[in-house]
Amino acid sequence: MSDSQQPVIGSEGTDPRGDDTVAGSPTVRRRRLARKLRELREAAGLTSDAATKKAGFSRGKLTRMERNEWVLPAPGDIEKLLDVYGVDDPAERGAYIALAEQSRLKGWWVGYQDVLGKGAYVGLEAEASTIRTVETLLIPGLLQTESYARAVIRGHGITDEEVVARSVEARMIRKQILARPDAPKVWAVVDESALRKITPDLADQLQYLIDVQRPNLRVQILPDRLGPHAVMPGGFTILDFPEDPSCVYLETSGVNTLFLEEVDDVRQHELMYDYAQASALSVDDSRRFITEVLESVT
Repeated sequence: MSDSQQPVIGSEGTDPRGDDTVAGSPTVRRRRLARKLRELREAAGLTSDAATKKAGFSRGKLTRMERNEWVLPAPGDIEKLLDVYGVDDPAERGAYIALAEQSRLKGWWVGYQDVLGKGAYVGLEAEASTIRTVETLLIPGLLQTESYARAVIRGHGITDEEVVARSVEARMIRKQILARPDAPKVWAVVDESALRKITPDLADQLQYLIDVQRPNLRVQILPDRLGPHAVMPGGFTILDFPEDPSCVYLETSGVNTLFLEEVDDVRQHELMYDYAQASALSVDDSRRFITEVLESVT
């Protein structure tokens, strides 16, 4: 295997609360390992069934591995597949095993499974280099203030104040990626309707949208006067990574999520995002627009 095909492990990262426990994002590592294993099998000219038999796996196990439908990749299973695929170089094998071991680590979001579920999106977001998001009804999660996040969570019908508090806390921890030296670029396109749902007691959210903007974080508004636009059916987020393929995140309901990774699906959503961004007000005009809305509610 050439150098360009070597599995890239990536630099070590830290828990956003300061604990040196996470090598990057284990979620991203699992996704990368699944893709690398599929590529190795295809390069070896083996079908999934053939590789399964050679490795001595149960039916469907390899398919689940390649689809990233695992929780804790077993280094022993990876070694078996490397044998099947003829990966003999010690350094190369070591890289794959290290990737598997990093995939088994826990991100900070594991401690918030009661409010985040498996935290699949948060795990990907934590290592994204660019986050392109479109929202039609809400302020994007990464840009929410505590007061607004609390109101939104309560608006979902959650009445247990402990659950509300933990949900808000988890959302605020997510935002810490914006303060990192290697913070991702965030390009948000927000429909005016999301702004119009902000009441006077949540005015700090509007002020935050004005204050938070900087060269690598931009907010653009889709004003109602533009009429129908490309993303009226619903928002989505495109996550780009320095060493892995992009993916699209769709929140289909309060608890269900959908990730799209096929090249055609990603391209389709990139095109929709481009249409929305082209229709939106410029960054400067958007800032003025948000200021006008803020003045109208205060």
